[in-house]
Amino acid sequence: MCAWQKETVYGFVASGFERVREEFITNFTKRGEVGAAVSVFIGNEVVVDLWGGYRNRRTRDVWEKDTLVQVFSGTKGFAALALALAHSKGYFSYDEKVSTYWPEFSTNGKENITVRQLLSHQAGLSPLHTLPIQTFEDLDTARLATYLAASPPAWEVGKRHGYHAWTIGALMGEILKRVDPQHRTLQCFFQEEMAKPLQAEFYIGLPAKVSDNQITTIEGINHPLQLMKGITRLPGKMLLGFLNPTSLVARSLVDPKRLVANDHFNHRPMLSIEFPSGNGIGQVRAMAKIYAAFASRAEVLGLQECTLKELQNSAVPPQEGYYDHVNCMNIAYYLGFWKPFSGLKFGRSESAFGHPGAGGSFCFADPDEKLGYAYAMNKHGFGMANEPRELALRKAVYDCL
Repeated sequence: MCAWQKETVYGFVASGFERVREEFITNFTKRGEVGAAVSVFIGNEVVVDLWGGYRNRRTRDVWEKDTLVQVFSGTKGFAALALALAHSKGYFSYDEKVSTYWPEFSTNGKENITVRQLLSHQAGLSPLHTLPIQTFEDLDTARLATYLAASPPAWEVGKRHGYHAWTIGALMGEILKRVDPQHRTLQCFFQEEMAKPLQAEFYIGLPAKVSDNQITTIEGINHPLQLMKGITRLPGKMLLGFLNPTSLVARSLVDPKRLVANDHFNHRPMLSIEFPSGNGIGQVRAMAKIYAAFASRAEVLGLQECTLKELQNSAVPPQEGYYDHVNCMNIAYYLGFWKPFSGLKFGRSESAFGHPGAGGSFCFADPDEKLGYAYAMNKHGFGMANEPRELALRKAVYDCL
């Protein structure tokens, strides 16, 4: 146990992983951390499990062992894992047309889009501006998927990709519901087939039984100087896109009612719906444990080798290459995950797969090491990938292996 001022770090590191604890402490003493946790599993063995700081800085409530934290777009990775498990059970093929499982999807030129293309953000369904989104409930899979089924693609499918920031989760959720013999929602499937067998507390749709005292309070960037510094990290084309409401960037990332603003994720109305694009919440050790199960082929999930090989394959870009026309940078998308690329190196090789979240959280599987990794915090940085606090921990983990 190490202390500084009023904050304290708790938890455990296995012998040889002491540097991870040192970097975790440094995050608080030098990098502005407020509350956070980091966890690493190798197979079913935990080698790092640390937490500390404040769950809520304003009330001075401390981050506990069972604290649940929001991971924003990190949720997409867990939704993709649920689909991978359904694939392992033989419920669908990645190369089949979406319309085969979801006939209503075949409108407006979408009849030939494959599941693989859709999960790689190639379907052209990223824009929100024409969708009738008025309330949080309109973002729930049950409603949002219906709107998207009637929407035309914003570009020629297979030609390019663009981050489906707020829509990919509903698309994944609806496909899962259609292919599951029991027609369970993604929220239900995830709990019954993954979370409960692994005894891992993570939710896509927060149940009423969970106390507010378990949940972190997210802090955005409010200081003008920090905001200006953060903005400089964004691609120039992305900044220009935000200034033009007709651009693909603005149409894809800004919802008309501003329902996906950060502060809304501190409240039950947003956390309680099924919104696989961004409202996942759970214990950080649970996140690492789930990814480790896929990295090491945990028997309890009954994962098949064919699915695990699919997950470990390298990303295949669309015709125009890896340039993401929404995030305005190169990104390697694959089966609902991010894969290692020049702008985000993680794992030992391209077999790794995972997903970052807004503000800096990151969860991934490294099959080469049979490793599951997760970091999440409540003080947000700017952007997603390579937040300095997370990057320091990730590098420390691999230096210790």
